[in-house]
Amino acid sequence: MNLPNILTLSRIVMIPIFVVIFYLPYGWSYMVSAGIFGFAAATDWLDGYLARRLNQSTPFGAFLDPVADKLMVAVALTVLIEEHHNILLTLPATIIIGREIVISALREWMAEIGSRASVAVSYIGKIKTTAQMVAIVMLLSVPPGEVWAFVGVVLLYIASVLTLWSMFLYLKAAWPDLFPSDLPTKPVRKQLIKE
Repeated sequence: MNLPNILTLSRIVMIPIFVVIFYLPYGWSYMVSAGIFGFAAATDWLDGYLARRLNQSTPFGAFLDPVADKLMVAVALTVLIEEHHNILLTLPATIIIGREIVISALREWMAEIGSRASVAVSYIGKIKTTAQMVAIVMLLSVPPGEVWAFVGVVLLYIASVLTLWSMFLYLKAAWPDLFPSDLPTKPVRKQLIKE
């Protein structure tokens, strides 16, 4: 267990703390929960930087890092959907969560067939992540109806558009493996007719 892995694990530990604080019946709970999420987002950058800088990359860290990120984002978006309870926020939030599920499944499948490199993180994905994190922090920091909440929703829509764009790029890169052109077609047709 090294420092980058401890930072990654800390993001998972912060999830229940974040949820409990968000639902406390105090005005400061918005800002504190936003601060916890912002700190978790900062550790996401920091653990990757330290792993590279200190040469402490491990298979466990490579597995856990994206899991911690997706858990934190999914929980935060779920809390926000419940808090705002309107389609204006629910739509981009569900797009982002849905995309994460699709890309996680795609990466796992590509790794199984030995083509993991073709679905590496793209530059668009990094911009999307930044917009998404800033939007979530803004939305968490104020109650629904505030000006900053509206700005956060707009930014979340930008993140969801970038999310769909990056998903398209991932699927485009994986397309030759998903639909190889050298598959035999006649036996498949015969099998479909029998079924």
